[in-house]
Amino acid sequence: MITLVLGAQWGDEGKGKLTDILCAEASLCARAQGGNNAGHTIVADGQTYDFHILPSGLVNPKCLNLVGSGCVVHIPSFFKELEDLQKKGLNTKDRIHLSDRAHIVFDLHLLIDGLQEGELTQAAEQEQLNNGQVVVAKKSTGGAIGTTKKGIGPAYSAKHARSGVRIHQIFNKDEFDKRLRVLARGAQKRYGSAIEGYEVEEEIARFNTYREQLRPFVVDAVPLMASAQKSNTNILVEGANALMLDIDYGTYPFVTSSATGTGGAISGLGLSPFKIKHIIGVVKAYTTRVGGGPFPSEALNDDGDALQRIGHEYGVTTGRRRRCGWLDLVLLAHSHAINHYTTLNLTKLDILDHFDTIHVAVAYKPSHPPSSSTSPSHNPSASHPQNAPIEDFPADLDVLDTCDVVYEELEGWKGKGKVAGVKRWEDLPDGAKRYVEFIEGRVGVKIGFIGTGVGREDMVVR
Repeated sequence: MITLVLGAQWGDEGKGKLTDILCAEASLCARAQGGNNAGHTIVADGQTYDFHILPSGLVNPKCLNLVGSGCVVHIPSFFKELEDLQKKGLNTKDRIHLSDRAHIVFDLHLLIDGLQEGELTQAAEQEQLNNGQVVVAKKSTGGAIGTTKKGIGPAYSAKHARSGVRIHQIFNKDEFDKRLRVLARGAQKRYGSAIEGYEVEEEIARFNTYREQLRPFVVDAVPLMASAQKSNTNILVEGANALMLDIDYGTYPFVTSSATGTGGAISGLGLSPFKIKHIIGVVKAYTTRVGGGPFPSEALNDDGDALQRIGHEYGVTTGRRRRCGWLDLVLLAHSHAINHYTTLNLTKLDILDHFDTIHVAVAYKPSHPPSSSTSPSHNPSASHPQNAPIEDFPADLDVLDTCDVVYEELEGWKGKGKVAGVKRWEDLPDGAKRYVEFIEGRVGVKIGFIGTGVGREDMVVR
């Protein structure tokens, strides 16, 4: 039996907590895609653990863990994360495997990531200059992507250009050295003096040390996963990032570089779709995102500041302040259409204890196009004519940039009870129950798990 736990928004929904709960019954926990740009925090037995590339199933001492073929791995960070977990008393010995087909993130890729972000920023600043005057920039288009600068995008670019290096190639020193030198020469031609501080021979020398250290972790994941599925092993797949950061279905180009949904899990681990029993979409009770890109329901007011402050919304991987806004059901319906959730996990509902009124985005509608005298010209999308209702989440970021959001206001439960710490559905405030049922009615998927606090025990299961 296979269970997928997938982010339904822009990440940081709290997938790690549900994974931690479910992995108690799992024999194998696996990551299918992404790299150490992901971040999960788990609080177990009073100890806080931060996970980035490693599956959080390591918290369960009986669970085997796999970093799958669709992942990209920065080897120094892999070892550093293992070391940090072990220092906190977590025994990881013989419980973490790394697919030999996963690709390597080199220090070179980290450098390139930063250079590319800088180029995008410079290009956006130049574009804003119009005859010597700065014009209003669109919030959804242009500028840096806002990556974690962990080298993930450049590593996936090399993979798809067929110039990347896979884990198994580390153990063929001559081939490995040759391929890394080719990558470095290509970067030198592209970026010139900007990468003069990078020394390819120094990185090769570091891998001479990593080679034998890494060997005990590396496996052929294809027979491992095939055997586990054939024997009906309880497999838990821990999604990284989230659907709205998917390379195909997210807010491109403000996305990550991998397939973050159901399809990416299947291809990244070699899963049989016929063996998948549960697809759990994890959705925060409000919405957050980190980095650039569109965010229709972003609350650029006191409500957004309160959500950020009360929810302690800072990225696990980068420490960056998250942008905050209200729950967006147009976005969630789009996410469900791609991932086909069987159940939802609504997280951080307790944060809404502090609000008298709760706003929920239920639709988008066209607004008047921006004046050409004050804003860049706008060309209506062929797929969304200028005055047509916007019934689905659009691919065109210009459409998102000029749409109005339709909200429904729901009465909060401030002063009428608290969600925080509740363990049973019947103990939730009536307003919180109405909020949950409102979401279910609009999306058409049952909310089977409700997060009511930071601890693993703070969960209502329906």
